[in-house]
Order: sequence, then C-alpha cells, then structure tokens
Amino acid sequence: MFGFIKAFTGALGGTFADQWKDFLTAPAGLAPTAAIFPAMPQGQNAGRGANVKGSSNIITNGSRIVVPEGYGLVTFQDGQLTGFIAEPGGFIYASDDPNSQSFFAGDGILSSTLKTSWERFKFGGQPGSQQLAFYVNLKEIPNNRFGTQSEIYWDDAYLGTQVGAITRGTYTLRIVDPVLFVKQFAPLAYLGTDAKIFDFTDLDNDAASQLFNEVVGSLAAAFSYYTNDPSKGNRIARIQGDAIGFAQSLGQAVEDGYQWTSDRGISIVKVAIQSIEYDEDTRALLSDVKKADALGGARGNSFMQQAAARGFQAAGENGGGDGMAFLGMGMGAAAGAAGAFQQPNTAPGFAQQAAPTATAAPAAEDPAAKLSQLKGLLDQGLITEADYEAAKAKVLGL
Repeated sequence: MFGFIKAFTGALGGTFADQWKDFLTAPAGLAPTAAIFPAMPQGQNAGRGANVKGSSNIITNGSRIVVPEGYGLVTFQDGQLTGFIAEPGGFIYASDDPNSQSFFAGDGILSSTLKTSWERFKFGGQPGSQQLAFYVNLKEIPNNRFGTQSEIYWDDAYLGTQVGAITRGTYTLRIVDPVLFVKQFAPLAYLGTDAKIFDFTDLDNDAASQLFNEVVGSLAAAFSYYTNDPSKGNRIARIQGDAIGFAQSLGQAVEDGYQWTSDRGISIVKVAIQSIEYDEDTRALLSDVKKADALGGARGNSFMQQAAARGFQAAGENGGGDGMAFLGMGMGAAAGAAGAFQQPNTAPGFAQQAAPTATAAPAAEDPAAKLSQLKGLLDQGLITEADYEAAKAKVLGL
C-alpha cells in the first residue's frame, strides 16, 4: 500500500510539473565540428520561470523550439523519428501523446493530468513514453583531418607511370540528408537519453573514426581520378591549389568505395592538402619533367637565341673565317637550330643538313637582310655594340 501511494503521488506531481510550457534551444559552447546534439529545455531564464521539476524526456504541448540558422531539428517518439524541421525560426510543439498534454495548451485539466497520471502510475511513476529532440548541423563542417603514414601509389597519366607520396590535409563536409544520416549512420549513443554530442573530431567517436579511415583508404583513387582527368590538365602540381577540384575527386572516390552520400547523407565539400612528400623515384621524375618544361616552347627558343649570341660574341673575339662562317648562318639558321632543339626526334637530320647551309647561305644572302638580322640581335641585347660593328664592317666589306 505504501509503495502504491508513493508511486501515485510521484506520478501526479510529475504530471503537474510537465504542464509547464518550455523553450528548447541549442546548448552553449558548441564546437563548429559538432554534428548532432540534443535540444536543451530552459526551465529558468535569469531566475525567472518555474519549470524545474518536469520529466527530462517529455516535451509539453505548446513548448517553443528555436531552430538557429544553419541547423535542422529532428524529433523522436519512443525511438521512432517523428518530425524534421529544415528551416530556421521559432516553432510550437504539438503531440497527441497523453504525456505531452497540458492545460496551459488548452488540452483541459482532466485529460491532461488525471489520465496521464494513471498512465504513469502503471510505469511506476515514470512517463509512459519518451520524446526527444536533436539539432543537426547543416553547415559546412570544417577541420576534418586526414593523413597517410606510408606512401600511397596511383597511376599518373601525365607522367606516364606510377607515382607514390605521403600526404596530409583537411577537408570540410556537409550533412546533405539529415534524416538519412540520423537513421542510417549516427549511433544510438548520440540519439538517446543523456545523449553525447556527435563531433566529427572526437577521437572517442567510433563513427567519426570510421569516416577518417575511409577517407584515407580513398586517397589513392582520388589522386588517380584527379591526375587522369583531361579537364584538369592531368598535372599533379595543380592539386594543392585546387581545393574544390580535388574535393570532387576525393568525394567521387569515397562515394564509389563507401557510398557516403547515397547511404549516409554526407558529402565532402572542399579539401586543403597541407603537404605532399613524394618518394625518391617520383621526385627524380618530376625533376626531369621540370627540365623538359624549361626547354620547351618559347623558353627553349630563347635558350637557343642566347646560345647563338654567345657564338657571335666568340666570333668577334677570335676573328678568322670559322667565326664569320658561323655569323653567315644568319638568324634564319639560328631559328632553325632552336626549332630542331625543341624536337629531339629530328635532331639527327638537322645535324646532317647544318654544314651545307652554313657554307651556302653567305653567297645567297642579301647584305641588307643580314644587317637587319644583326640589328635585331643588338636590340635584344644578345650581342654587344662592338660585336655589331665588327659584323657590320665584315658584311659591308670595310
């Protein structure tokens, strides 16, 4: 009998306490990497208010729920997801559950207290249901780190071989489908009573650790996707400055391997690579590529012009027929040498034709054209004034 009275008295007292409307808001001091966290009832505000004894897992009808900008809200009734709010603002909670009834919300004092009290009496004074609300971060969530302890390898189309490197960086992600994320991926520890805050950077969060391992496991495929995509130029050097482009490659690799978006409702947005440390073979290969780039195109032509200028200078200093024979090649022959240098496969043919051109050109070349070519070299700073005057005197027979 004593237990019966005590249980009934406790049930009735809790029922009246739960009649009070409340405000549910986000907890203070949240980290920007927090993804899911419980809505907290504010029983008092600056000492005002009286709802300090209500049940912890009951949301009273008429209670206000504030949804901040950039967040969504999900509600649960007895473990089942019952609602989702995807826009910011203030909302009023309403439920048909007897435990949520309140005479302050116009539900009537008899139906909202005596009936609910009887239901709680059957559960030993505890509410006969469980109502929970959680915020879901819909913003871009930063500072998710990745890194490899040993080299990863991928095929690189531009280099035409396998490339290896150790890499580190960070990425941002976004929860693009909160309902799917909550139902399919977030563990119960973050969605039940006394729930913890789901933080992607929490080392004790097994779900977040799993995501980290899956990103690391997708890096080789992501590098391969990026460097083998013709629209990106197939240049590995662009990756560190292309946060969005590489994020698309990494996101595609993660989706192909682990179905983040389709199965879990999350997606990678941007990636910042902090460092790439290539293995020894790759460093040597990249050094050769840099040299080839330096000697290609306009830069290679400039290199040959400088070489021709040094030949003119040597001819002026040494005098004699050999030096003037080189001078007699003119700019046309020098330009031909530059073109041959840019096309190594034709270099042997050029060597066979160079000698006849050097001896035949002076007899057929117009002195005025030769002087114009010499003046061009002088204007470009490739020969000195003294070289120019000496060559001009030779052309004019002075």
